[in-house]
Amino acid sequence: QVQMVESGGGLVQPGGSLRLSCVASGRIFSINIMAWYRQTPGKPRELVASITAGGTTNYLDSVKGRFTISQSNAQNTVYLQMNSLKPEDTAVYYCKARIATTSHDLGDYWGQGTQVTVSS
Repeated sequence: QVQMVESGGGLVQPGGSLRLSCVASGRIFSINIMAWYRQTPGKPRELVASITAGGTTNYLDSVKGRFTISQSNAQNTVYLQMNSLKPEDTAVYYCKARIATTSHDLGDYWGQGTQVTVSS
């Protein structure tokens, strides 16, 4: 009913920038919150940044000042601008959205993940 499609990952040198995008489509009544997570092998998935429908943002301490989350409500899209990238930012990045498909059905939906590799 709901699809989440990510794009924008890739290989970048330390100090470089990437912009991730994630579009939600399908049966969407409203979107409460959108977020980016990341995961490396053998470690749990961690929240990188989130943004509410009202625009309130939250960031992982290690990315504050370097990453910026934003959204286009009209296009059901969330972005993650990543600057000053470090090798420790290397991970698979996932977007997640808490979406109401009707006035009383609420669920969490995940994207398929996009690889970000920071290496010289």
